[in-house]
Amino acid sequence: MATTDAATNYVEHPYLSPSFIERRLYQIQLAGTARNDHTLVCLPTGLGKTTVSLLVTAERFDDVGGKSLLLAPTKPLVNQHADFYREALSIPDEEIVVFTGEVRPAERSELWKSSKVIIATPQVVENDIVGGRIDLGPVTHVTFDECHRATGDYAYNYIAERYHADANDPLVTGMSASPGGDKESILEVCENLGMHEVEVMTEEDSDVSTYTHDTEVEWVRVQLPDEIVEIRDALNEVISDRLERLKSLGVINTTRPDVSQKDLNKVRGQLQKLIDNDQSEGYKGMSAHAEVMKLRRAVELAETQSVESLRRYFERQRNSARSSGASKASQRMVSEPKVQEAMRKAVQYEGRHPKFRKVRTYVAETLGLNGGERIIVFTESRDTAETLTDFFNDELGNQLTARRFVGQGDKDGSDGMTQKEQQETLDNFRAGEFEVLVSTSVAEEGLDVPEVDLVLFYEPVPTAVRSIQRKGRTGRQAQGQVVVLLAEDTRDEAYFWISKRREDEMEEELRKLKGVAKEVEEELDDSQQTLGSFGDADGGTKREVSHGLQEFDTEAADDAGDTEDEDTDDGTAESDGVVATARKRENSDAVEIVADQRELDANIARDLSAREGVDVRLETLAVGDYVLSDRVAVERKSVSDFLDTLVGSDRSMFEQVGDINRHYARPVVIIEGDGLYEERNIHPNAIRGAISSLAVDFGASVLRTEDEKDTTDLLEVIATREQEVSEREISVHGDKHAKTLSEQQEYVVASIADIGPVTARALLSEFGTVQAVMTASKDDLMETEGVGEITADRIREIIGSEYDS
Repeated sequence: MATTDAATNYVEHPYLSPSFIERRLYQIQLAGTARNDHTLVCLPTGLGKTTVSLLVTAERFDDVGGKSLLLAPTKPLVNQHADFYREALSIPDEEIVVFTGEVRPAERSELWKSSKVIIATPQVVENDIVGGRIDLGPVTHVTFDECHRATGDYAYNYIAERYHADANDPLVTGMSASPGGDKESILEVCENLGMHEVEVMTEEDSDVSTYTHDTEVEWVRVQLPDEIVEIRDALNEVISDRLERLKSLGVINTTRPDVSQKDLNKVRGQLQKLIDNDQSEGYKGMSAHAEVMKLRRAVELAETQSVESLRRYFERQRNSARSSGASKASQRMVSEPKVQEAMRKAVQYEGRHPKFRKVRTYVAETLGLNGGERIIVFTESRDTAETLTDFFNDELGNQLTARRFVGQGDKDGSDGMTQKEQQETLDNFRAGEFEVLVSTSVAEEGLDVPEVDLVLFYEPVPTAVRSIQRKGRTGRQAQGQVVVLLAEDTRDEAYFWISKRREDEMEEELRKLKGVAKEVEEELDDSQQTLGSFGDADGGTKREVSHGLQEFDTEAADDAGDTEDEDTDDGTAESDGVVATARKRENSDAVEIVADQRELDANIARDLSAREGVDVRLETLAVGDYVLSDRVAVERKSVSDFLDTLVGSDRSMFEQVGDINRHYARPVVIIEGDGLYEERNIHPNAIRGAISSLAVDFGASVLRTEDEKDTTDLLEVIATREQEVSEREISVHGDKHAKTLSEQQEYVVASIADIGPVTARALLSEFGTVQAVMTASKDDLMETEGVGEITADRIREIIGSEYDS
């Protein structure tokens, strides 16, 4: 049970580090509700949503034991949570583990068994559930951080569905500062995660307001110089010309270059209908539409970002147009005289976007005149982030130091940051080693960026969620300022009004939601009666809620010693039962399907893994998308993907099926979806010829399915027939023995640490023989293209380790 140290104002609990968690009444109240039922917790950024979840986890450990799973959308956020949990919980640090893509699947499986708290990105946990590597049965508390992401096909939704179905004693907590722009969005998040209670606290609540300070928001307008206006106008003329072409097709009724994105999306739908009706005008229209989209992006960069960003964008478009397989839209755009004129003017322009001058002024005032210490500058564009960082260090280097903070992926010609670099940058910013952090959206959600004196938006944010997330970085412990820059008569203006309207709507919705929480909860209860996967068949949950919140009630502090149960830390929940996947693995009659882990963009592997009597194993397959036995491998193609392989792709359908044929006696090609003969302007006989070639020349069975569900059903039927009726084994390498010598060599090397065929060929090309690969040193292995330190270590570990039977 929890008590409160009155002198130092800390929460004391058997599972909490002594004198570490500051007692805040609003956090205790929220935790009291969240420990009793599946709860959405809405709390302004920076006021301790993670602490609320931590308190619930501590109580669950004390009540029922088991494991805790905390999910967060990004690696830096996962590591931040792990650091906090290791400090705040009294359990050994080694029992609190981090799961990200950098931890190998086999290691994750072992760590899951030995750990008590798992903090992970959702994609990794989703993969492990699908692949049967982890057991959700003993998990007694799952936290979905930044739970507003739980829409569409986001991994949170699948994990929640499986958790409610598989866990012995489930409890869900969702956390967000901004769960959605309207009541429907909030209800969608609750329904997707199976949450029944909604707890909302705003800065207007007296318990919360004690810990917040006023945040001033200032909207600053800038006027574009004539040179940038000329560049924009030249591009807009081309946009109007392309819109005129679309207008002649009857798919749009305006040629104004500021046409809304919503209207352009409708245009694309109209063009697709023309294509579906086999009208060639649809393809020409699609090409013109693509040009419009590219040109609008150029205009947006010129108006709202910087001329430097525009120049980089033009350069990428030129390079794209010169590449093999370039689209006609790209080629036509860069060869258009007015676009070339705009390119020349952008190159010749020696000034800065007027926003730079404003940024410089506010930064100098905040750090100089106002004695501030830290500033965050947010921008939508990675190019702009790099340009601003260079600008600060070049122009104001004697007064401050700036660092960029961007995502991990390399894109648009810009290098990303590794997880280690991200963490070091945040640690240095927190330690005061530099004053200005220039960030893209990666720092928006939940990261413990320290409170700052100024948050400056280089451009308005067009969604309420992102706007609130960003403004939450200031005003936590001292009065803060928010400045939003917008260029007059540009898209900034539209984004300003959209952002302001949506944010006002969200704040009002949260107030309403707070006032009618019981009604919303009743609506959630009614809607979730149909969610059979979220509990027992009668629509209820597996857990009877019987606990009060006295453990978090200061009035119960004196009775702490009377109710403490020292037997709760015996892993009871872990030993009571196992998840459905584990149950199936104990059943020798279970059908096994091996899925290529790159197929997880589709829902097929997820759906298969949830079926009784089917085990799914994830591998990086050398050939095929699914392996159903030692002789059957399946290549799955949507209609669009199949047609793409006929008109030119990096690797044709015939090469893919040929690879399967060399390893498996019964290759299968599944073509999924409708419109095989209608979707593209390809003669039906060409499609029939391709299918005939697959069947006759490559010995493949070509099967058609309506959709993903139909494909899922078909895979299960084939696997069942192969493994139960024909009594065949599963084999990821196939059982076709007529391999050439080089194929056998590739097979041997590819099986080492699952490095795959591409790396195997590179190693054999480098060393010449299998023997030379096996005896190569780590340094020599790393000389091979595609082999880094991790892969080299894995190869040497497997080759050099003693065999243990």
